[in-house]
Amino acid sequence: MTRRASEPVNGRRRSTIREVAERAGVSVATVSRILSGDYPASPATRKRVMRAVEELDYVANAHARALAGTSAKSIAIVLNSVISPHYAHVAQGVEAQAAAEGRLCLIGTTGGDAERELAMVKFMREQHAEAVILVGNVVADEKYHKRMGQYAHALTAIGSRLVLCGRPPLGPDVPAVVVEYDNAGGAFAATSHLLSAGHERILCLGRRPGYTTQEGRVAGYRKALAAHRVPHDPALEVEGTTMEWHEGYRMMKERLAAGPRDFTAVFALNDLIAGGACRALTEHGLRVPDDVSMVGFDDLQPSLDLNLTSVHLPHEEIGRTAVRLALEHEARGGTPPHVVLGTHLVIRDSVRPRVS
Repeated sequence: MTRRASEPVNGRRRSTIREVAERAGVSVATVSRILSGDYPASPATRKRVMRAVEELDYVANAHARALAGTSAKSIAIVLNSVISPHYAHVAQGVEAQAAAEGRLCLIGTTGGDAERELAMVKFMREQHAEAVILVGNVVADEKYHKRMGQYAHALTAIGSRLVLCGRPPLGPDVPAVVVEYDNAGGAFAATSHLLSAGHERILCLGRRPGYTTQEGRVAGYRKALAAHRVPHDPALEVEGTTMEWHEGYRMMKERLAAGPRDFTAVFALNDLIAGGACRALTEHGLRVPDDVSMVGFDDLQPSLDLNLTSVHLPHEEIGRTAVRLALEHEARGGTPPHVVLGTHLVIRDSVRPRVS
């Protein structure tokens, strides 16, 4: 038995195109043409229609009738980038688990732009994805939190689920599944490893205020200093703009050019930053680990190329877990789960005891 679009879905009635037309004071045909993008309506008319769409939370989908009463059988993943090793491995985990569950994957990228991410979530909701999985950092202000919370409730209302993958919860009132790494714990282990080798002047590369992944790792760095009773020096925390190789290179080049070297070790907030920093050190006549010890974060290909001690993250497993929990929670209901996956330090040959 098929269900009409205006009938309740999970306790919430879907708005109809007729209701949108009535609120905007136009015909159904006008609404349809404006939403399809091929109607030269006046700015005022278009504004009235789009305001009605937003107020009624109307989901326009050309395939809605065909899909009514059936499962969409798709999982959406929204990433910062598809070329970063970290995101690529997480996406692989999502795709592999989605395939095992008999679902197809929809993929969108944001470049870390909060507005684009919000637009992407709205689009994926219109495609009736069974889960929308967000991966990567954005700077989340109050407006972002409010709108993403609304989308989370809207997804729940149509039987879908928002999943925050590798990022913290949006708040107790937002119905989202959360699967994240223990970033602080991994950074604590990495910094403690350097401290145990006698290094107290540890340069922290890649701090980015407002970005939850970097903030978690910096928090672990500071906690390790406190645990070893080493004074925290804010001047040793270097702020970056991205988590890419070229940014690690830039930060280290500028630090070395600023004056005499005031550090004996480096904690890079990911392996790409570590790789760029290593190149800059080499160009300056310094060697890792003979002159400068270094630890990275992620345990991806750059760490193998550099023989770099690094914090291992279960990248593919977090993607698989995100899909499993989303589908299980959709079936069971109740409070969305919040899971933190552990990390561990992989020891290679990039750390030497400090020589007094």
